[in-house]
Parts: sequence; structure tokens; C-alpha cells
Amino acid sequence: MSNELLSVLEYMEKEKGICRKDMIESISMAISSAAKKGLNAGQDVRVEIDPKTGSLRAWTLLKVVDFVANPSQEIHIVKAKQANPQVALGDIFEQAIDPSLLGRIAAQTARQLIMQRIRRFEKEHVYEQFQDRIGTIITGIVRRQEKGDLSIDFGKAEDVLRRQDAIWSDNYGPGERICCLLLDIKTTAHGPELILSRSHVDFVKCLLSCEVAELTEGTVFIRSIVRDPGYRTKICVDTRDPKVDPVGACVGTRGSRIKNVLKELGQEKVDIIRYSDDITVLVREAIRPAIPQNLTLDHENHTIHFEVDEKDFASVVGRKGQNARLTSRLLGWKLEVNRIPQRSELGFEEKRTRAMQILNQLPSVTNQIASTLVAIGITSLEAFEGVTETDLMEVGIGETESKTIIQEAKQLLVK
Repeated sequence: MSNELLSVLEYMEKEKGICRKDMIESISMAISSAAKKGLNAGQDVRVEIDPKTGSLRAWTLLKVVDFVANPSQEIHIVKAKQANPQVALGDIFEQAIDPSLLGRIAAQTARQLIMQRIRRFEKEHVYEQFQDRIGTIITGIVRRQEKGDLSIDFGKAEDVLRRQDAIWSDNYGPGERICCLLLDIKTTAHGPELILSRSHVDFVKCLLSCEVAELTEGTVFIRSIVRDPGYRTKICVDTRDPKVDPVGACVGTRGSRIKNVLKELGQEKVDIIRYSDDITVLVREAIRPAIPQNLTLDHENHTIHFEVDEKDFASVVGRKGQNARLTSRLLGWKLEVNRIPQRSELGFEEKRTRAMQILNQLPSVTNQIASTLVAIGITSLEAFEGVTETDLMEVGIGETESKTIIQEAKQLLVK
């Protein structure tokens, strides 16, 4: 059994980080307990395991007496002195036994107790290893997937990321590395359990803090953060040093810092917004590049009303209103967004008709003459400036009509 024990001790010490001394103590107690129910039923047994070789030795503990009433717990002093001349009445005599004589049942029981104690040690060790990492990112390897739940190996522990705590767009397979937020360690009947999440808002906050030194130092800090997992996160940042641009610090040169965060989030987008005490300025920052127009504040109902161009409306509101709801939560105000319809440009015929109507203001201009004037680029009264009678005569307008039209145009312009 020594090779088996030694392999268990080495595995638990190297892979699970459990102290060999504690393991030996628990295994010794387990074997002693098994022996009491097996071949040495009713006897006290002491077990000793060599931590280097894994070899096992066992002794039956007997009380030295001058009259034996219970052979399973007592030994006569004469017999005891044959093995140890120094023994005296009342002493505990240790009688060596062959561990193999513990019997098959005892060995099976010991194996079960050993496994129970190993699991308990593992769980207790989990709490010791991870209690200081609550609220931080931990990285592990995906071992398997069952009904959307991921079993993840963190080296010293293995636990499950529930489907409802993952990002809907996550697609991890066995052997892939995965980052999770350690929310808490929950005590259960089976021992401590790691509570993991990738959908919690603090997951993004921790990812960003890992990339942005200014956040860790406190120069830049997060005023508020809201998240719709897998869709979008909005973060409002501020700075304690006016020389430091909080948005630039979070984004990094050419997006170097935020890229790593986005890579971990998959399809999720992240908007970083500069904080302002002025709510109107904050609104403008929050919906950029759209520009709010006709912005009004309803302090009584804590509502902000504004309009945006038709082309910006969809991006400001988002799919099924998600973007607008996130912005509202970030600002702490209700939002009412309306669109400003874009003015459609006039077609060629509409422009031609409108120009002819303007030229028809001149008494001498008929529809035919108006059509001719529009054809040569005269579409308004101002366009007659610099035009001579000869110019009009060259396009087929009579001399008298040309002279009259120019005079009438000048008179209207003077008015």
C-alpha cells in the first residue's frame, strides 16, 4: 500500500498544494478508524506513515495489567515485559501488527475515508487559496461543457461557470483558457464553492483595471458603469489630475488598451464617456457622434428631452431601445428621444418649376420665355446681374422683350 499512499501524497502536495503532514495525519486517522471496524474490532490502533517512502506501520494499543479481563484491550504484564522489560502496570503497550492483516474490508473503508478527507482538504484549501481573490479576475482551463455550464480547472481548484452567468456569445471548448470574475466563495454541505461570473458588470471593470494603470493608481476613476452583457457596456470616467485625459487613458494609444478588453468580451461593445457636472454636456458626450438638438431638462420628472437627426436616431436608441436604456441608467435620468426628419432635396423638375415661378414675377416673362431663361441658367432674379440684352437675344428672345425683361428685373431687385 506504500506506493499507492506515496503517489497520493505527492499528487496532493504538488497539484493541490495540500501539506503532506496534514494529509498523513488524516490518512492515519482514517486507517485507524477502519481497523476498529475490521480485523482489530474494538481495539485502539495507532498508524504511522513515513512521509518520504509512504511505508505504513501499525500497532495495537493495549493496557498493561496483572489480570486480563478484556484481551482485545489489555495485555498481561509478564507477556508485555517479554517484549519490553521497561514496561510497568498501567502503561500502554504498543503491539506491532502487520498492516496487511487489517483485512480487505478495513482497506476498503480506509480508502473511502481517505477520499472523503482528501475532498474535504481540497475544499478547505480552495477557500484558503481564493479568499483574498474575491472580486478579481481568475484564469482557468475549460475541461468540459454540460448543458451550457462550463467546468473550469483553476489549478488548485475546479468549479463551474453556470450558463446564466456567462456571456450569451461565449463559445469556449475544452482546453481553452477562460477568464472569470470570482464573485464570492459560498459554503455548502460539500465544502466551499467558487461563485463565478462573466456577465456581472464588475467583470468589465476588472478587465479594464488590468489594462489601465491610471485606474489602479486612482488617477482615473469610474463614476458609473452600466452593462447589458454581450451587447454593450457604458462607462463614465473622471480624473483627479486635470492633465490626464480619462478617456484617452482607458482607450490607450491607437486603442491598445481597450482592444484587449473587447477581445475578452467578444461581440460586446464598450463606450467610454468623459464625466461632466453639467448634465447637458454629459448627454452630448454620451450620445456622440450624434448631436442632440432642442435639448430641454424636466427637473420635476427627472427627464431629458432632445431630438437627433434621422440618420443618428437608430444608433442613439439602439436595437429595441437597448442603447437608450443603458444611457438613461448611466446618466440617472429618463430619456425621451425624437427624430428630426431630414429635408428631402428637390428633384430637377421641382427646381425647374420653382425657378419658372420666380421668373414669372416679371410681367413680360411668359412660360415659354421662363423656360428658355431657366435653360441658360437664369433661375432667380439675382441671376440677371451682368446679363445684357444681347445675351437674351442670342437665345431667341426678341429685342424689345429682352430690354423690358432686364429693366423689370432691375426694378424688382431695387425694391
